[in-house]
Amino acid sequence: MIKTGNAKHAPEIELLAPAGNLEKLKMAIIYGADAVYLGGEEFGLRASAGNFGLQDLKDGINFAHSRGKRVYLTMNIIPHNEDFEGMPEYVREVRDAGIDAIIFSDPGIFDVIRKEAPEIELHLSTQANNTNWKSALFWHKLGVNRIILARELSINEIREIRQNTPDDLELEMFVHGAMCISYSGRCLLSSYMAGRDSNRGLCAHPCRWNYSLVEEKRPGEYLPVYENERGTYIFNSKDLCLIEHLPEIIKSGITSIKLEGRMKSSYYVATVVKAYREALDAYAADPANYVFDQSLLEELSKSSHREFSTGFFKNKPTRNGQNYKTSSYIRDYDFVGIVTDYDSETGIAEIEQRNRFSVGETLEIVSPKGPYRLQKVTSMKNADGEDINVAPHPQMTVYLPVDAYAEPYTMLRRKSE
Repeated sequence: MIKTGNAKHAPEIELLAPAGNLEKLKMAIIYGADAVYLGGEEFGLRASAGNFGLQDLKDGINFAHSRGKRVYLTMNIIPHNEDFEGMPEYVREVRDAGIDAIIFSDPGIFDVIRKEAPEIELHLSTQANNTNWKSALFWHKLGVNRIILARELSINEIREIRQNTPDDLELEMFVHGAMCISYSGRCLLSSYMAGRDSNRGLCAHPCRWNYSLVEEKRPGEYLPVYENERGTYIFNSKDLCLIEHLPEIIKSGITSIKLEGRMKSSYYVATVVKAYREALDAYAADPANYVFDQSLLEELSKSSHREFSTGFFKNKPTRNGQNYKTSSYIRDYDFVGIVTDYDSETGIAEIEQRNRFSVGETLEIVSPKGPYRLQKVTSMKNADGEDINVAPHPQMTVYLPVDAYAEPYTMLRRKSE
């Protein structure tokens, strides 16, 4: 974590990353996250993520704590009566596993956590839509340690919240990732159209679908919906990206900056964490002379993403905050493998394949620290030591010569054809 530019408030700023499963947790921490947030198999808002059973949770916490990092658990569903069955036992289990904080949004869940594990930090979820300092103070007086601010706030509103709240109340904000069309997480489209409750972790993402208009007296006559002839994806928000605005965010007194993406790939998590880590470290090294490195924005663009915007950061988004043409992701690079071992004497790297690649291709090697480098694939062997020209099978083990040291968890990627 780095020192902020605001001595009156939080002394450090945390880089908080998503962890959809144990591998993503490890990638996030190795590539520079100070903390991760994750969901268990119940009570979280990302039912389609890999999520963590109790043993994986313990393993993840041990991995993080051994490196001085923290782990936060989401219990931020909007619960119905039946959701409280088994919840006290679950809270005690995650407490005993060593979780550092629980993220919640509902007063009933808050009450269960306080009763069963009063020593655990409490973070109020963005699902609670905290948009003002009065609400922040209310929750702080009840014992909440951190407020995860709503995405629908400008930097000026965030500064005002910080100025009107005590120093020991931590503030967290999203700086990167997908945006909701309605107030974060409070969308009924999925329940109505697909029978999947977004408030209980089952969102079908209907905001990304293509729509037409039907006039009530003309049933069956479907009219395409256009806005300035841009297309028909009228609910489709662009992705949030605030990496260029980190100095303003740091000086505002924010405690933690949060990256969205528990359902994204390990490659996505590592790439985004690495870019924000390098920007934060560069600012910390020389705040007075800091200039944003545009190559970091290029790195972010090499992970799967939609068009970027600054969301509500400066003011309320205009039509430019939506992508009316397509809901598809931009995928210009393929993640083809990850280093599991390296023999310094022979210069041979052991690779776990993630996408097909061949002899003759030029790959980019991305390590947890430092710039990427190019590597020509001159030869390959399979796990039996046989020469091969292509690695076609998912997660097969491949051995190939690499020009320089490649530590475990180093990634291999290539530009998409």
